[in-house]
Amino acid sequence: MINKVVSNADEAIKDIANGHTLMLGGFGLCGIPENCIAALVKKGVKDLTCISNNAGVDGFGIGLMLETRQVKKMISSYVGENAEFERQLLSGELEVELIPQGTLATRCLAAGYGIPAIFTPAGVGTEVADGKETRNFSGKDYLMEYAFDADFALVKAWKGDTAGNLIFRSTSRNFNPIMAMAGKVTIAEVEELVQAGELDPDHIHTPGVYVHRIFQGEAYEKRIEQRTVRKKD
Repeated sequence: MINKVVSNADEAIKDIANGHTLMLGGFGLCGIPENCIAALVKKGVKDLTCISNNAGVDGFGIGLMLETRQVKKMISSYVGENAEFERQLLSGELEVELIPQGTLATRCLAAGYGIPAIFTPAGVGTEVADGKETRNFSGKDYLMEYAFDADFALVKAWKGDTAGNLIFRSTSRNFNPIMAMAGKVTIAEVEELVQAGELDPDHIHTPGVYVHRIFQGEAYEKRIEQRTVRKKD
């Protein structure tokens, strides 16, 4: 069995270069590849196209790469929590493609399944449809959307083994499994790394065949994006 372990995030992302397209797992700040993002900031690669459900927040997540002007284009579903993102968008410094969340997920799945394109009703009759092919099926219009073409997928899991099998925990599963399927090279950081055979096969969410490199991360902040508490009675 192939051992896919690398020593740390710096080694895992060593061949990510200027101009690459990256998928980054997570939803809000839940389940994001914090160590890989920190390594990318440290490395200083530029002109990246980032595919992620959202763009992080100021000072955390993908927001760190926006602050250092490493992102050329952001492909996301929701971007409302980042003032620096808004500034770069309005000033024309950042290219942005907003995608309905279901379409974002399905374009990831299509890439993982080897399907070149999908048809979806989401966005028909809106600006999302501008310049895209529309077909009618059974009297209803659908947009053709292409599968993503990402050089790397960066995902974060709760547990993993040396063969790359991954288990995600609760809502941190989110976009991580479908992005793990879709990257040409998938890099997984995990909170706990164990030997192959130690994970219950029935609990594995992403089989190791999709993962090319894995390492045990450290110092996870797990920040809450918007903390909401109930008033005391």
